[in-house]
Amino acid sequence: MQGQANSWVKNLEGRSGLRVIKLTDSGFLRTLENCIRIGNPCLIEDVGEVLDPALEPVLQRCVFKQGGRLLIRLGDADVDYDPAFKLYITTKVANPHYLPEVCIKVTLVNFTVTMQGLEDQLLGEVVRQERPELEDQRDRLVTSIAADKRQLQDLEDKILKLLRECEGNILDDEHLLATLNNSKLTSAAIQVGCMQHVAICVVLRYRSPHFNVSR
Repeated sequence: MQGQANSWVKNLEGRSGLRVIKLTDSGFLRTLENCIRIGNPCLIEDVGEVLDPALEPVLQRCVFKQGGRLLIRLGDADVDYDPAFKLYITTKVANPHYLPEVCIKVTLVNFTVTMQGLEDQLLGEVVRQERPELEDQRDRLVTSIAADKRQLQDLEDKILKLLRECEGNILDDEHLLATLNNSKLTSAAIQVGCMQHVAICVVLRYRSPHFNVSR
């Protein structure tokens, strides 16, 4: 469901200057360009099964260097590219069918609500009223774990890049060893966060035994 996806993205990126646009907006390319230039996340909502051709270079991440600048082609202009830029796209189409050449350029996430997921959401709303401190702590943990996982993925990509570029003995590459150690620490922090998240969910369930969803 697009509403679920939009809420998740807004909660995740709301403090990072998220801009929300639609392909039908008259200035959508200008807004997208500004986000790309300054590294703000951008959410394009209400898309159909056919995407605007202007998004093709962004989806393909056709970034190139010119005169020491990172650039990307957007429309008929070369735009400065900030690596912090992120693009999210959501649709109201219940079961969209995108062409394979689109699917390989993006990560598809299904936000369809299951009965278990709906129960968890309703429980969260009830607990937010009864024990707001628990639900707030759970929300912070979820956000923190997501951020840690993104950082871990970035570290893994960096490690692979360093391994490809490494010449000679790997053990002599201090930068690579430091990155590996950082990745190990981040992975351990994620595991601790996941265990805390599970513990809080158990507490929420235990403290709300009366809660049930009519089937």
